[in-house]
Amino acid sequence: MSLHLIIGNRNYSSWSFRPWLALRTAGIAFAETVIPLYIPGAKEQLLARSPAGKVPILSDGAVTVWDSLAILEYAADRFPDAGLWPRDPLARATARAISAEMHAGFMPLRRACPMNMRRPVKRLALGDDAATDVIRIDALWTDARARFGGGGPFLFGTFTAADAMYAPVVSRLHTYAIAVGAASAAYMAAVMALPAWQEWERAARAEEWVLEHFEV
Repeated sequence: MSLHLIIGNRNYSSWSFRPWLALRTAGIAFAETVIPLYIPGAKEQLLARSPAGKVPILSDGAVTVWDSLAILEYAADRFPDAGLWPRDPLARATARAISAEMHAGFMPLRRACPMNMRRPVKRLALGDDAATDVIRIDALWTDARARFGGGGPFLFGTFTAADAMYAPVVSRLHTYAIAVGAASAAYMAAVMALPAWQEWERAARAEEWVLEHFEV
Protein backbone atom coordinates (compact mmCIF):
# COMPACT_ATOMS: atom_id res chain seq x y z
CA MET A 1 0.00 0.00 0.00
CA SER A 2 1.77 3.14 -1.20
CA LEU A 3 -0.81 5.81 -0.33
CA HIS A 4 -0.48 7.29 3.15
CA LEU A 5 -2.88 9.99 4.35
CA ILE A 6 -2.01 12.21 7.30
CA ILE A 7 -5.11 13.65 8.98
CA GLY A 8 -5.97 15.73 12.02
CA ASN A 9 -8.58 15.19 14.70
CA ARG A 10 -11.58 13.55 13.09
CA ASN A 11 -14.08 15.47 15.18
CA TYR A 12 -12.90 18.87 14.01
CA SER A 13 -10.69 18.58 10.92
CA SER A 14 -13.00 19.27 8.02
CA TRP A 15 -10.13 19.46 5.54
CA SER A 16 -8.93 16.00 6.58
CA PHE A 17 -12.45 14.59 6.23
CA ARG A 18 -12.71 15.47 2.55
CA PRO A 19 -9.98 13.29 1.00
CA TRP A 20 -10.45 10.53 3.59
CA LEU A 21 -14.13 10.21 2.70
CA ALA A 22 -13.40 10.30 -1.03
CA LEU A 23 -10.68 7.66 -0.92
CA ARG A 24 -12.67 5.35 1.37
CA THR A 25 -15.90 5.68 -0.63
CA ALA A 26 -14.06 5.12 -3.91
CA GLY A 27 -12.47 1.95 -2.54
CA ILE A 28 -8.91 3.27 -2.83
CA ALA A 29 -6.65 1.61 -0.27
CA PHE A 30 -4.51 3.82 1.94
CA ALA A 31 -2.76 3.87 5.29
CA GLU A 32 -3.51 6.71 7.67
CA THR A 33 -1.91 8.55 10.54
CA VAL A 34 -3.76 10.90 12.89
CA ILE A 35 -1.80 13.87 14.24
CA PRO A 36 -3.86 15.69 16.90
CA LEU A 37 -3.90 19.40 16.11
CA TYR A 38 -3.15 22.38 18.35
CA ILE A 39 -1.08 20.45 20.88
CA PRO A 40 2.67 20.82 21.55
CA GLY A 41 4.74 19.24 18.80
CA ALA A 42 1.90 18.89 16.28
CA LYS A 43 3.13 21.65 13.98
CA GLU A 44 6.64 20.24 13.96
CA GLN A 45 5.32 16.79 13.02
CA LEU A 46 3.38 18.26 10.13
CA LEU A 47 6.27 20.41 8.90
CA ALA A 48 8.42 17.29 8.81
CA ARG A 49 5.96 15.85 6.28
CA SER A 50 4.87 18.91 4.27
CA PRO A 51 6.18 22.46 3.77
CA ALA A 52 2.68 23.81 4.44
CA GLY A 53 2.60 22.29 7.91
CA LYS A 54 -1.12 21.55 7.68
CA VAL A 55 -3.40 18.56 7.26
CA PRO A 56 -4.27 16.70 5.17
CA ILE A 57 -1.11 15.37 3.56
CA LEU A 58 -1.00 12.51 1.06
CA SER A 59 2.22 10.69 0.31
CA ASP A 60 2.52 8.23 -2.56
CA GLY A 61 6.07 6.99 -2.85
CA ALA A 62 8.19 9.99 -3.79
CA VAL A 63 5.10 12.19 -4.27
CA THR A 64 3.77 14.41 -1.50
CA VAL A 65 0.51 16.31 -1.99
CA TRP A 66 -1.01 18.70 0.53
CA ASP A 67 -4.38 20.51 0.48
CA SER A 68 -7.68 18.65 0.24
CA LEU A 69 -8.63 19.65 -3.29
CA ALA A 70 -5.13 18.95 -4.63
CA ILE A 71 -5.26 15.49 -3.05
CA LEU A 72 -8.62 14.81 -4.69
CA GLU A 73 -7.27 15.89 -8.07
CA TYR A 74 -4.19 13.71 -7.61
CA ALA A 75 -6.30 10.70 -6.66
CA ALA A 76 -8.58 11.27 -9.67
CA ASP A 77 -5.53 11.24 -11.96
CA ARG A 78 -3.91 8.29 -10.18
CA PHE A 79 -7.10 6.19 -10.17
CA PRO A 80 -9.07 7.26 -13.28
CA ASP A 81 -11.58 4.41 -12.93
CA ALA A 82 -12.59 5.48 -9.40
CA GLY A 83 -15.06 8.05 -10.74
CA LEU A 84 -13.92 10.91 -8.53
CA TRP A 85 -15.06 13.37 -11.21
CA PRO A 86 -18.09 12.94 -13.50
CA ARG A 87 -17.33 11.62 -16.96
CA ASP A 88 -19.62 14.03 -18.76
CA PRO A 89 -17.61 17.19 -19.62
CA LEU A 90 -20.32 19.65 -18.55
CA ALA A 91 -20.96 17.82 -15.30
CA ARG A 92 -17.22 17.51 -14.63
CA ALA A 93 -16.65 21.22 -15.23
CA THR A 94 -19.52 22.10 -12.92
CA ALA A 95 -18.28 19.69 -10.25
CA ARG A 96 -14.85 21.29 -10.35
CA ALA A 97 -16.31 24.80 -10.23
CA ILE A 98 -18.48 24.15 -7.19
CA SER A 99 -15.62 22.31 -5.47
CA ALA A 100 -13.36 25.32 -6.00
CA GLU A 101 -16.14 27.58 -4.70
CA MET A 102 -16.26 25.49 -1.53
CA HIS A 103 -12.48 25.49 -1.24
CA ALA A 104 -12.24 29.26 -1.46
CA GLY A 105 -15.48 30.46 0.13
CA PHE A 106 -18.18 30.26 2.74
CA MET A 107 -15.93 31.58 5.48
CA PRO A 108 -18.75 33.14 7.55
CA LEU A 109 -20.48 29.76 7.78
CA ARG A 110 -17.22 27.98 8.58
CA ARG A 111 -16.41 30.42 11.37
CA ALA A 112 -19.89 30.36 12.86
CA CYS A 113 -20.31 26.58 12.69
CA PRO A 114 -17.08 24.62 13.20
CA MET A 115 -17.30 20.96 12.29
CA ASN A 116 -17.96 19.08 15.53
CA MET A 117 -19.52 15.65 15.19
CA ARG A 118 -19.72 15.12 18.94
CA ARG A 119 -21.84 18.21 19.52
CA PRO A 120 -25.51 17.39 20.24
CA VAL A 121 -27.73 18.52 17.38
CA LYS A 122 -29.05 21.92 18.39
CA ARG A 123 -30.15 24.91 16.36
CA LEU A 124 -27.76 27.83 16.11
CA ALA A 125 -28.97 31.25 15.01
CA LEU A 126 -26.82 32.54 12.16
CA GLY A 127 -25.67 36.03 11.34
CA ASP A 128 -26.53 37.54 7.99
CA ASP A 129 -23.29 36.56 6.23
CA ALA A 130 -23.45 32.92 7.35
CA ALA A 131 -27.15 32.76 6.45
CA THR A 132 -26.29 34.05 2.96
CA ASP A 133 -23.75 31.22 2.64
CA VAL A 134 -26.45 28.69 3.50
CA ILE A 135 -28.79 30.14 0.89
CA ARG A 136 -26.08 29.83 -1.76
CA ILE A 137 -25.18 26.27 -0.76
CA ASP A 138 -28.83 25.21 -0.75
CA ALA A 139 -29.29 26.67 -4.24
CA LEU A 140 -26.06 25.11 -5.48
CA TRP A 141 -26.98 21.64 -4.24
CA THR A 142 -30.54 21.92 -5.57
CA ASP A 143 -29.29 23.00 -9.00
CA ALA A 144 -26.70 20.21 -9.23
CA ARG A 145 -29.25 17.59 -8.23
CA ALA A 146 -31.78 18.88 -10.75
CA ARG A 147 -29.31 19.10 -13.65
CA PHE A 148 -26.97 16.17 -13.03
CA GLY A 149 -28.33 13.99 -10.22
CA GLY A 150 -30.53 11.59 -12.14
CA GLY A 151 -28.18 8.64 -11.72
CA GLY A 152 -28.19 8.51 -7.93
CA PRO A 153 -28.66 10.48 -4.70
CA PHE A 154 -25.52 12.62 -4.86
CA LEU A 155 -24.83 15.97 -6.50
CA PHE A 156 -23.86 14.35 -9.80
CA GLY A 157 -25.76 11.09 -9.35
CA THR A 158 -22.93 8.87 -8.16
CA PHE A 159 -20.51 9.96 -5.44
CA THR A 160 -17.74 12.30 -6.64
CA ALA A 161 -15.05 14.58 -5.27
CA ALA A 162 -17.63 17.37 -5.17
CA ASP A 163 -19.58 15.44 -2.53
CA ALA A 164 -16.39 14.99 -0.55
CA MET A 165 -15.73 18.73 -0.69
CA TYR A 166 -19.19 19.50 0.70
CA ALA A 167 -19.30 16.68 3.27
CA PRO A 168 -18.14 18.93 6.15
CA VAL A 169 -20.89 21.40 5.23
CA VAL A 170 -23.40 18.55 5.46
CA SER A 171 -22.04 17.88 8.94
CA ARG A 172 -22.27 21.54 9.93
CA LEU A 173 -25.84 22.01 8.71
CA HIS A 174 -26.91 18.83 10.50
CA THR A 175 -25.12 19.57 13.78
CA TYR A 176 -26.41 23.12 14.06
CA ALA A 177 -29.92 22.20 12.81
CA ILE A 178 -29.85 24.68 9.93
CA ALA A 179 -32.85 24.38 7.63
CA VAL A 180 -32.48 23.75 3.90
CA GLY A 181 -34.89 22.84 1.14
CA ALA A 182 -36.24 19.37 0.48
CA ALA A 183 -33.74 18.49 -2.26
CA SER A 184 -30.80 19.51 -0.08
CA ALA A 185 -32.18 17.69 2.95
CA ALA A 186 -32.49 14.47 0.93
CA TYR A 187 -28.96 14.95 -0.36
CA MET A 188 -27.65 15.43 3.18
CA ALA A 189 -29.33 12.20 4.28
CA ALA A 190 -27.67 10.31 1.43
CA VAL A 191 -24.22 11.62 2.33
CA MET A 192 -24.64 10.82 6.03
CA ALA A 193 -25.79 7.30 5.13
CA LEU A 194 -22.48 6.49 3.44
CA PRO A 195 -20.64 3.69 5.28
CA ALA A 196 -17.46 5.77 5.14
CA TRP A 197 -19.25 8.72 6.76
CA GLN A 198 -20.49 6.51 9.56
CA GLU A 199 -17.03 5.01 10.07
CA TRP A 200 -15.49 8.47 10.38
CA GLU A 201 -18.25 9.68 12.71
CA ARG A 202 -17.83 6.72 15.07
CA ALA A 203 -14.11 7.37 15.29
CA ALA A 204 -14.70 11.11 15.78
CA ARG A 205 -17.08 10.51 18.66
CA ALA A 206 -14.54 8.17 20.29
CA GLU A 207 -11.74 10.75 20.30
CA GLU A 208 -10.72 12.20 23.65
CA TRP A 209 -9.23 15.48 22.38
CA VAL A 210 -11.31 18.59 23.07
CA LEU A 211 -10.48 21.87 21.32
CA GLU A 212 -12.37 24.56 23.19
CA HIS A 213 -12.22 27.13 20.38
CA PHE A 214 -14.25 24.74 18.20
CA GLU A 215 -16.87 24.07 20.86
CA VAL A 216 -19.78 26.39 19.98
